[in-house]
Amino acid sequence: MSARTWMTAVLLLTGASAARAEDHDLPATPATVAWGHYDAAAKPVLTVRSGDTVTVHTLLTNSPTGLERAGVAPADIESSLRAVFAGVAADQRGPGGHILTGPIAVEGAEAGDTLEVRILKIDLAIPYAYNAFGPTTGFLPDDFPYRRVKIVPLDRKRMVGHVAPGVDVALHPFFGSMGVAPPTSFGRYDSTPPNIGGGNMDDRAQVAGTTLFFPVHAPGALLEVGDGHAAQGNGEVDITALETSLVGKLQLILHKKGSGADVEASYPRAETPAAYIAMGFDEDLSNAARKAVRGMIDWLVAAKGMTRDDAYMLVSVAGDVEVTELVDRNKGVHVALPKAVFANSGR
Repeated sequence: MSARTWMTAVLLLTGASAARAEDHDLPATPATVAWGHYDAAAKPVLTVRSGDTVTVHTLLTNSPTGLERAGVAPADIESSLRAVFAGVAADQRGPGGHILTGPIAVEGAEAGDTLEVRILKIDLAIPYAYNAFGPTTGFLPDDFPYRRVKIVPLDRKRMVGHVAPGVDVALHPFFGSMGVAPPTSFGRYDSTPPNIGGGNMDDRAQVAGTTLFFPVHAPGALLEVGDGHAAQGNGEVDITALETSLVGKLQLILHKKGSGADVEASYPRAETPAAYIAMGFDEDLSNAARKAVRGMIDWLVAAKGMTRDDAYMLVSVAGDVEVTELVDRNKGVHVALPKAVFANSGR
């Protein structure tokens, strides 16, 4: 086959793939949410092909009663939130508390593959968020042995949250929880602690423009999305961010096992326009950091062709090791490495 014929075939196949790609809309209803868990045995609420996009509607993690008690007018409570609280049976809830939209299956996904999730867009669904802490939650429960909830108005025009008089926080919406089903042996896995399938990672870098890579553990991958955050600081120290409902547009791309180290993932990782990100989750903060650092080293060796020594040195001199979250039993750490370090490498 000549070079021109080969290129023509590639273009035709690319065009055909693009033509087959579909746009889906997935609302949050009693029939389309997973309340508090990720589960390899769950039945998908939507099945898509690789390359398809999905507009996912998500709900904040609070009850209509709780929001009203905190000061939200009844008319401002989403009807979809009321429907989910009224329509999801008790035995379908838990063990965690997050209301997640999904699971979404991708045709052909099998254990050992990688699911690439491109976050194309994230919009605020409501003009308010809440932040809360309690006597047994957060990083400093002994210092704050009581419960408090604050409703925070969100200014969509200026993209700030009015946290306190004269104090505004810039909004950078992202999904606190996004992940695939863990292995079958995990059973119905609590949505609270992040794990090898991602989940409640609470990584504020996962805004529109970021791409996530998840290892597939179950047929279809079974992606779930939720726990919308309008803004959050690294650590999420009181156990909540600016918790709100979000609408996101995602593109899902399946990479079969053997596709190449630049797209394959054995552990959740991410890529922003400016950086590569490796993650680590563990009950022990030091172990979480070790996982993240080792993950970045392994990826640099596999995807960038570096020696392990050089990769270790590069992470030390150019990588930022940051605490993603401290409060979800499994601690989260990520390593962000600027892409700019490879500007002259040709890699």
